Amino acid sequence: MSLFRKKTVTQILSDASEGESSKLVKTLGVRDLTSFGIAAIIGAGIFSTIGLASYNGGPAVSLLFVFTAIACVFTALSYAQFASTVPVSGSAYTYAYVAFGEIFAWVIGWALILEYAVSNMVVAISWSEYFTSMLSGFGITFPKYLATDYGSASRAFALVQQTKQAGTALTTLPENTRLLADAYANAPVVGNLHIIANLPAGAITALITALVYIGIKESRTASNILVVLKLGVIALVIGVGAFYVKPANWSPFAPNGISGVLSGVASVFFAFIGFDSISTTAEECKNPQRDLPRAMLYCLGICTVLYVLITLVLTGMVNYKELGVSDPLAYVFQKVNLDFVAGVISVSAVVAITSALLVYQLGQPRIWMTMSRDGLLWKRFSRIHPVYKTPSFATIVTGFLVAIPSLFMDLKFFVDLTSVGTFFAFILVCAGILYLDAKGLTAQSKFKVPYINGKYIIGVVLLAVLAYALTRPDINVLKTLEDKPLLVVFWGVWAVLAIQGFRYNFSLLPVIGVLTNLYLMTELGASNWQIFGIWLLIGLAIYFSYGFRKSKLGLKEKAIEG
Repeated sequence: MSLFRKKTVTQILSDASEGESSKLVKTLGVRDLTSFGIAAIIGAGIFSTIGLASYNGGPAVSLLFVFTAIACVFTALSYAQFASTVPVSGSAYTYAYVAFGEIFAWVIGWALILEYAVSNMVVAISWSEYFTSMLSGFGITFPKYLATDYGSASRAFALVQQTKQAGTALTTLPENTRLLADAYANAPVVGNLHIIANLPAGAITALITALVYIGIKESRTASNILVVLKLGVIALVIGVGAFYVKPANWSPFAPNGISGVLSGVASVFFAFIGFDSISTTAEECKNPQRDLPRAMLYCLGICTVLYVLITLVLTGMVNYKELGVSDPLAYVFQKVNLDFVAGVISVSAVVAITSALLVYQLGQPRIWMTMSRDGLLWKRFSRIHPVYKTPSFATIVTGFLVAIPSLFMDLKFFVDLTSVGTFFAFILVCAGILYLDAKGLTAQSKFKVPYINGKYIIGVVLLAVLAYALTRPDINVLKTLEDKPLLVVFWGVWAVLAIQGFRYNFSLLPVIGVLTNLYLMTELGASNWQIFGIWLLIGLAIYFSYGFRKSKLGLKEKAIEG
């Protein structure tokens, strides 16, 4: 039995129409799907991580949003073609099963589980920060030791102690560091262990899981309402903030150079992931082949414009050095003495971020459901609730998987980690389109990536870029490769694409999608890759101990051979 056994489009459509998953309710239209996409993309990214990216890169981060959006557009076009060809749940997992085979499908499915779970942990933690900030605005003090993670509090406490021993004034430390240190000092102690946990993050995850468990119609209605509110808040920020922009704050535009701008890749890219979550609801769409492609492109276009405008307003209202805070939108209005607007933003952010949490929590169980339907995960994951018509067991497991880590882990760890799995999925989806087009397997697709022949362009541009890099005296190629060893993989993949593109007349846009996502991957830290590697090893252990033996496709092969 082969690790690379593939499912045909006909097989996948047949499997989706049989068994438990056929009980899903087809209720979503293009407006609902676009709303889900906006809900996922404009979440913790715009209310939280956008500040950190601006702090590191300055006003030029607005260009990074454009660059990342372009990478996402190429990827979204590939997703759209796949969604039109294979209109079933499972997202990139299902697409990889068709294009590359079972082992790749498993790896991508396992990476998507990490992406969705980790993304939701970030959103839940960000929600907690805005929630406690909102309470303080109403004069209610929520104990800090019950609204943060143990690691951040203990590190802050240690830093405060070191500062005291050095005889340095504590006022030199950021206010948030001092608050976290106080939280550690004031937390209840059992033995030698300080009782510190992020209770709001765990609580909101539990509530959203309950909503997703109850049904897709209820989730759709809640999402649509929350998205309208969210867009209203963003319009308020842009409209009011534009009057307080000082062009002097945009100079220098890139204070830390290109390296400072690119250091925000993980944060910025995290702000965009989510459009792929639309594809996980394919089996609950009224007309998935028409509506999924449209919704993906609509939500990406809308969100890109909003992100760029928000970034320019934020960095224009205050100096970029002041944006390294967890609630940048509320912070900048406090700085210009518009406390009422800051209060509205804090209250609205609590509600608006909830919509992102809802979409991610909706998507992950459906990936598990699809993997279970193929026999790669335990059968219980594909069980559909007889009343609510949702993947009930998978939804409950997702709730626990997100809620428990969000109680105890910190935000930055998750932001960096989620991008690795996402880039990996995006690259395989773009590469999958190249493979299917070369084999003529997408001829009947109702949506296709616009075709631009890359036969000569891919190789010519590669040679031109290499020549430029090697002849520039200010570029030390060996030093660059030593700092970023993944660049070797990037150049190697580009060379392979140039050769194969010449042989098979590859479409240029999916190639650009592969290369831009792969380049952005090179900007991620080594620790992210180490954790991602451990996650993949765990996944492969599960696959070879269970999935490989229980795979329905494998059992069919075995029956035929027998």
